[in-house]
Amino acid sequence: MATTAIALADLAQRHANNLALPGPCPEDKPWADQSLSKGTAGMALLHIERALIGRGTWREAHLWVTKAVAGRVSATDTSGLYLGAPAVAFMLDAAATGASGRYQEALADVDGHVVALSHRRAEAALARIKAGEFPGFREYDVFFGLSGLGALLLRRASDSSAMERVLDYLVALARPRQVDGDVLPGWWVGHDPHRRISASYQEGHGNFGLAHGITGPLALLSQAMRRGIIVDGQHEAIITICEWLDSWQQEGAAGPWWPEWITLAELRTGQPHQSGPARPSWCYGTPGIARAGQLAGIATGDAHRQRMYEQALIRCLDDPEQLARITDGGLCHGWAGLYQTVWRSAQDAGTSAFDEYLPPLAAHLGQHTRHGPVAKRGFLEGTAGTALALHTAVYNTTPTSGWDACLLID
Repeated sequence: MATTAIALADLAQRHANNLALPGPCPEDKPWADQSLSKGTAGMALLHIERALIGRGTWREAHLWVTKAVAGRVSATDTSGLYLGAPAVAFMLDAAATGASGRYQEALADVDGHVVALSHRRAEAALARIKAGEFPGFREYDVFFGLSGLGALLLRRASDSSAMERVLDYLVALARPRQVDGDVLPGWWVGHDPHRRISASYQEGHGNFGLAHGITGPLALLSQAMRRGIIVDGQHEAIITICEWLDSWQQEGAAGPWWPEWITLAELRTGQPHQSGPARPSWCYGTPGIARAGQLAGIATGDAHRQRMYEQALIRCLDDPEQLARITDGGLCHGWAGLYQTVWRSAQDAGTSAFDEYLPPLAAHLGQHTRHGPVAKRGFLEGTAGTALALHTAVYNTTPTSGWDACLLID
């Protein structure tokens, strides 16, 4: 299977053309303009990246940026990297790349709200830990939790007290707790994988995924340490999380894999009910987990751990049965997310072995994008994110806008 760079560029152009103008905000979704995952702020990232590399114009990009901030931007405690003021800040930061004056006034205004929000959220989370209560995904995950806010602070305010407080919280989150005779990881949530209270998850669960599980905090802790942003206990927290991943690593015919999540019953037996590797995606599955583990190895100077996770990802890519489970072209759990995660892993790898996997992955992305249905317009699961990954495949260079920092894989 082969797809030329010209063909991939044409596909990216087609998607950009289909997203030429922002539409009206749905009346039943007044938050949509401020959404990074499904709304205007996320789709603006495509036009920003294209303007920065000369494939689009700033007039086009500015239409999307101004639409995203046209309404009242939310900085309430329900805001996170993918919604509200933090999402707008991430979009504006991407647009401001390489220009001393572009959007700086708007950024200065929203930065203050993000810093204040991060402090409030971190203090509330630390108080929750002290009270001995279970967290929920929204406390620590990438989309709405403190891992996502930390990713933004790492770009906008890495030396701030807010960044320090977020890292302090993640260090505390990594500490195990004893609950009714069971030793649970600090990130054990009190709901099911869909954020609901259900009979099958009365005692909650432990999640491994990069989007909602502990590998999101691991990626942020490692990204910060790699950049020299370190708080007391950070190294130990990284090791604690890595040892948890070690203890739940499964060995299959196609290589190592990790469960998506485990229940209390599985924790007690030490065996997951999941019988084999899940879909190889950014959000869950080996690719996202392997990238977080690779970053942890790099951050702590553990070359063995880095190699182990790189080999786990390579074994995953060698397994046609796993790849066949990918059914869409999006970033979250589709070909675009797989490609971008592998591309980022390849840039840091201690081996050139990834070089042979990227062209066929790009071809899969192109083939699916060409023949698959174009049903969604958004960043995380729609054509905007797919087109951004296509740009990476075409130019084989780091995204100029840094758009994939919101995936915590950069």
